[in-house]
Amino acid sequence: MRIVLLALFTLGLCGVGRTQDKPGPIKQGTLAIQIGAFDFQTAQKIRTQSLSSVLGNKEWSKPSEMDMAFGLSYIKGISKFFDYSINGYFGSVKYPVRNSNGTTVPGASSKLLFEVDGSVHMKLLPDNFIVVPYLSAGLGGSTWNGRFEAFAPLGGGLQFGVGQEYFAFTNFQYRVPVTQGANYHFLYSLGFGGPIGKPREPEVKEVPPAPVVVAAVPVDTDGDGIIDAEDKCPTVPGVALYQGCPVPDTDGDGIKDDVDKCPTVAGVAQYQGCPVPDTDNDGIKDDVDKCPTVAGLAKYQGCPIPDTDGDGINDEEDKCPTVAGIAELRGCPRPPFKAENVLFATGKATLVVRGKQELDILVPYFTENAGVNVTIEGHTDNTGNDKINQKLSEQRAAAAKAYLVSKGIDASRMTTVGYGATKPIADNKTAEGRKMNRRVHFTINE
Repeated sequence: MRIVLLALFTLGLCGVGRTQDKPGPIKQGTLAIQIGAFDFQTAQKIRTQSLSSVLGNKEWSKPSEMDMAFGLSYIKGISKFFDYSINGYFGSVKYPVRNSNGTTVPGASSKLLFEVDGSVHMKLLPDNFIVVPYLSAGLGGSTWNGRFEAFAPLGGGLQFGVGQEYFAFTNFQYRVPVTQGANYHFLYSLGFGGPIGKPREPEVKEVPPAPVVVAAVPVDTDGDGIIDAEDKCPTVPGVALYQGCPVPDTDGDGIKDDVDKCPTVAGVAQYQGCPVPDTDNDGIKDDVDKCPTVAGLAKYQGCPIPDTDGDGINDEEDKCPTVAGIAELRGCPRPPFKAENVLFATGKATLVVRGKQELDILVPYFTENAGVNVTIEGHTDNTGNDKINQKLSEQRAAAAKAYLVSKGIDASRMTTVGYGATKPIADNKTAEGRKMNRRVHFTINE
């Protein structure tokens, strides 16, 4: 068998350089008959030993140890290098069924084995070569003694051209089981095929008649007054300035270069082909900039940050943007309030009547300026030790906050801090000075 395979391979190498006169590169529908053999024994030897061992010990099955096979195939071209085939093979075989543990049980008697497969053939040369090597692969099914199994045929062979659309071929396949009961085996076959229907006639190349020489006449195909020999755009009317071509639009903005003030930069007709300008260089084009000559922000459509109340503090920094105020109070107006009048009893966080009256002044101020949040600072005089004074100042700030909350002001708008006696505003050596130092200050938060 090795000698046969070697001979076929050598024949293929010798013949691939020769071509035959065939009408086309894609095979038409072909019917082929085959005769060959099923070889289960060699496949089993290779599975239990190895290919090199079987070849080295010359244990390839003899023809007498194989089962004769007969086949019928339909073959048709897909492209120059690919065909597909539908194949049927049958023969009387003692089929060695595989068990689940991997062992094989030969059939007790010969039964008819019928195998059908569909395969794709990859040809190494197109069909107009006399000898065409090919490889094949596919999927098939078999029936034997009422058992139905599936397998994958893998192999190849040589195709020999013997006339117009007729060919002989060899086929060598290794059939790999897909289902449990199927078994590994080889299929060797020789076949002969021919087209179904009338063979295609060889193509005859027509020789064109000799051209008639006619005296050249200047031609102006596009009728723009510039003859084709001098016209760079002979099928499109143009102008002499551009050698017969239309006026170009270099920047592709739809405005021709002869009227485009910026021919290399895409623009708009409103600006004679130039881009929309940004006069104030604020990154916002003039056509959408509400203040095109004054730099501004996109948030305000190209205008500067506004100052709604005209107090010189822009709205983004103004805590009271609709009421004129002062920078010291973050743009809010100064309330008629004096921190030094928010007084407490000596040594206590208890507001005196005058202190409550002063805090009452802030209630409408908070109500009218909803964006104002404050820090309430508590202070003491220097009577007592620093630890006591620090705690007392915190309590006084908290007392002022609690009083304002009782008047309906949201507690989240006020935070408190105590500074003890560290920030006096009057002399602690006098009773009047100490009275003024027992106070609460309000600072507007940023």
